[in-house]
Amino acid sequence: MEWVERVAKLRQWTRSGARAPHKPLLLLYALGRFQADGDGELRYSSVEQELQRLLNEYGPTHRTTPAYPFHHLVSDGVWEVRTDRGPGSPGSGVRELRETGAAGRLVPELRAAMRRDPRLLGRIAGLLLDLHFPPSLHGELCEAVGLELDSAETGGPAVARRRRDPRMREQVLIAYEYRCAFCGYDGRIGALPVGLEAAHVRWWAFEGPDDVDNGLCLCSLHHKLFDRGVLGVGDGHRILVSQSFVGHSAAAREHVIALAGRPLVGPQAGADLVAAAHRDWHTREVFRGAPRPAATV
Repeated sequence: MEWVERVAKLRQWTRSGARAPHKPLLLLYALGRFQADGDGELRYSSVEQELQRLLNEYGPTHRTTPAYPFHHLVSDGVWEVRTDRGPGSPGSGVRELRETGAAGRLVPELRAAMRRDPRLLGRIAGLLLDLHFPPSLHGELCEAVGLELDSAETGGPAVARRRRDPRMREQVLIAYEYRCAFCGYDGRIGALPVGLEAAHVRWWAFEGPDDVDNGLCLCSLHHKLFDRGVLGVGDGHRILVSQSFVGHSAAAREHVIALAGRPLVGPQAGADLVAAAHRDWHTREVFRGAPRPAATV
């Protein structure tokens, strides 16, 4: 099986659209380390904290452990684990991985293939990002795992997968009359809107449709905060702000905390509101913690 296709078919726990990006995050981290040291191993006890941080920041909202992908990624044929006792993983228990000196790395065949074709690493990384995370997080995720990619490296599509509908952006911006649904920002340069983006509520990577009722027109700041789970949309199409968000500056209070409980700006009459199923998915899978009470004036 070709490597890109194998990565596209990673075995993952799934139920009702739940996010489980444990293996993709470990694989992205391993690709970053391969760029820095093609033959280096990742000793579990040495990288556990870094992997946990990635899961905390980009993984599901419930508590989880990097021990799970460290062990189970072996079954996908792209990762190997050895211990002080010899080849093979001791299991998915944190204690066993620590005490046996478990270390993992990409399998020799994949490492050799990436040396033969330097573009392969970028294609694999681009696929992992595209299949499991929204575009607003791709750049910072690469930085977080130490990956250096340029657009040429990611190449064209190597496996058959869903295509984004290029019309969605314009349809969503029109529905919201070129205003951020959270703050009302409507900046332009001449006739062109600037700093406004069409955000998927249910992520495209998780079967979110390219429809207006799955979209919000958001400014760049609020799009990023929405995809990071700081902001959400609750009942009555009112804005949710996570209690986990901390900001003491006047800007943080004005542009984030003060949004709690406000109604969305738009959409215009006749346009579809965000569907309840998509709002519920985002609240369950992306929004972090409990929402703050409505801001008081």
